[in-house]
Amino acid sequence: MSLPTETVQPLLWWLINCLWRKGVRKLALKREVKEKLLSEMHDRFSHAVAIILMDYANLKVSESDSIRRKLRAVGAELRVAKNTVMKMAASGTPAEVLMNHFAGPKILVIVHDGQDPVAAAKVLLESLKGLESLKIVCGMLGGKYMDATGVEALSKMPSREVMLAKLLSVMVAVPTGFVNVLAGVPRKLLYALKAIEEQKAQ
Repeated sequence: MSLPTETVQPLLWWLINCLWRKGVRKLALKREVKEKLLSEMHDRFSHAVAIILMDYANLKVSESDSIRRKLRAVGAELRVAKNTVMKMAASGTPAEVLMNHFAGPKILVIVHDGQDPVAAAKVLLESLKGLESLKIVCGMLGGKYMDATGVEALSKMPSREVMLAKLLSVMVAVPTGFVNVLAGVPRKLLYALKAIEEQKAQ
């Protein structure tokens, strides 16, 4: 049994309209999610003290979760995003120096402002030992580009706590030495006066 044309046509238009509206809503939702992610990544890049960019292949969830936990403990995070989003988000931020390397499967380590990039690099390099699914490509430190060798060199630097301790010891040593010098002046003057007095007595 076939339906008359005057019945079928409105049904077809209703179905097309429903599908079109559903598609529009879906596209709008995708655009909203993309814009939110873009804004979030731009904010991350703007306030990052350091970023390390890596290639990844066949990375297991358990491996990424383990690295993510270790990095979080030192004020850094592991992020994955589409290259188009990362390129757009990096524009006008310190991460702009990495834009030419946003190609292929990439994963990021972002060190937040006020955190120690050396500690994050140490944790990352230690986590990558024996792991073939991740490979360091390059990085950014204070808005300056670093190649993979630079990232490795960063991981071998003393931590911020060690450097601050050394600086403090130098700052303490300088006033102490200065005081000793000042204290030595009166002693030498007394010795000179005593010598003159002894010469006069003779």
